[in-house]
Amino acid sequence: MKYLLDTHILLWAIAGSDNLGKDTLEIILNPDNTIYYSTISPWEVEIKHQKMPELFTLNGDQLIFLCRQAGIENISIRDQHVAELKNVIPSSELFSHKDPFDRMLLAQARTENITLITHDRKFSAYYDPHILMC
Repeated sequence: MKYLLDTHILLWAIAGSDNLGKDTLEIILNPDNTIYYSTISPWEVEIKHQKMPELFTLNGDQLIFLCRQAGIENISIRDQHVAELKNVIPSSELFSHKDPFDRMLLAQARTENITLITHDRKFSAYYDPHILMC
């Protein structure tokens, strides 16, 4: 199967964090699965690093290097992903999920027909089969 890692899951995986659940770790380590990171993730990390370098010591270039070293494949942003954003609408009008990075990750997962692994409960507003909450 194919999986796209949300930025925080990607960071936890690279760091070998205990925050990753057993099931998520098994998915990531399973050689039958293809694991992806989006260009969105190093972009988001670089922005956070520039704003708070003392708290967010990893920069975008370093994340890209670590992903390549770990064999995690890249999904670049394509026109089709941007076009899919119009369909990334929460299933409840009471919920507003405005994070552009998260919305683009979901648009990529939908367009590429892969599963987005996240721990972010805000994604539960989408009721989307492309989301795996862990």
